[in-house]
Order: sequence, then C-alpha cells, then structure tokens
Amino acid sequence: MEERESFADTIKTVVLAIVIAVLIRSFLFEPFKIPSGSMYPNLYVGDFLFVSKYTYGYSKHSFPFSIPLFSGRIWADEPKVGDVVVFKYPQDNRTDFIKRIVGVPGDKIKLENGRLFINGKELPREEKENFVVRNNMGYAERYHQYVETLPNGLEHTILEISDNENDDNFAEVTVPENNYFMMGDNRDRSDDSRIHVGFVPYENLVGKARFLFFSYDPHEGAWYKPWTWGKKIRWRRLFNKIS
Repeated sequence: MEERESFADTIKTVVLAIVIAVLIRSFLFEPFKIPSGSMYPNLYVGDFLFVSKYTYGYSKHSFPFSIPLFSGRIWADEPKVGDVVVFKYPQDNRTDFIKRIVGVPGDKIKLENGRLFINGKELPREEKENFVVRNNMGYAERYHQYVETLPNGLEHTILEISDNENDDNFAEVTVPENNYFMMGDNRDRSDDSRIHVGFVPYENLVGKARFLFFSYDPHEGAWYKPWTWGKKIRWRRLFNKIS
C-alpha cells in the first residue's frame, strides 16, 4: 500500500511540475535559441535567451503548438519600433523567427543603397570598427558596423557587407494595420520583411526578447571533450540585456 501511495505521489509531482512549466512557458517566459547570424552583432549563433510572453499580451501563438483557443490578442500592448521580438513565420505559422521591429502600422518604410528611411526620413548612422565573425564553415567574415538611430532615439548596431547588395534597395511600402515590418540587424544576411517574411501580423508575435541566460561558441572546443567546455562558453555574454 505504501509503495502504491509513493508511486501515486510521484506521478502527481511530475504532472504538477509539467503543468507549472507549461504555465510559465505560456504566460511568463519562454527560452529561445539563436539559430542563425541574422541578428549579428547583437545576437550570436549559440545564444540562448528568454522571451517575455506577457509584454504584448497573448494570442494562440503564446501557447504550445499554437493551440487556437481564441483569435487575435487579449490583454494586448503595442510593440515599439526597435523592439527585438520572436514571432511565428507568417508563411507557415510554426517556425520561430527573431528580428527587430523597424515599422509599426502606418509607417512608410524604404531602403535606398542600404540606408533605411522611415516616414520619408533617412535614419542617421555612425560607422564603428569593422565586425569580424566566423561563418558556418569556420572562415572569418568582415562587415562594416554602424550605430543606427531610430526615430524614437533608440540606438542599435547593424552590419553591412556593403550598401550595394541584393536587398539594399526596397521600394517604399506602408505598414498595414495590425502588422509590423521586421529587419535583421545583419542587414545583408537576413531573410526578413524585405524578402520572404513580408509583413508580420500582430497575432504572430510570441514575445519580446529580454536577456541572455547562456551562450556558447559552436566553433570552439567539443562537447565530447569536457576539458574544452569552459572555452566554448561565452562568459561575457551571460545575462546580457537585449536592446
């Protein structure tokens, strides 16, 4: 009898733990891993971050498997230009993407020779030292690095190979109601609203990227060599705030 009660208690504890984990993931914070270099120099491949689910309210995409409990958003709050957000790719409503909002409903967005225009005004940018990163093949890539200032005064760093790449020109569009225009900070290495992503519906926003809780360099050391683990971890990036 005691063994049965002990087993039942264990099952209850496991179920309770799962319920709590699902509630935290659905309503508070969800972990997310950076899979590509589209947000360099601010987010690295191998970064792990927390996304706050409550910042913009809740939609069906707030829940595991995007369970369609309701349509639209509840307890909604408006995103701001410059927010780094995780959202569901509009073409399949399943894949998680992470980009920066550069256009909110009603904004006019245009690119000319790599320069971003919002509502007819060219955003100022100031060049910094070059940024060097290793690509998937392990080879070094060198980028021009700029501090770009958004209309609300938010400064963030972007990368450009040059101002004459394939997607450095984009005819002016107006962001529709309940949609957002997203761009990666690594401007010439990002599939975003200029290309296949298109406008992102408000409903597709999962949450706002808040801070890193772990980061490792996939090109350093090896998981099967424990003595190299300390070298793989990017200690200086741990718990960095995302802006």
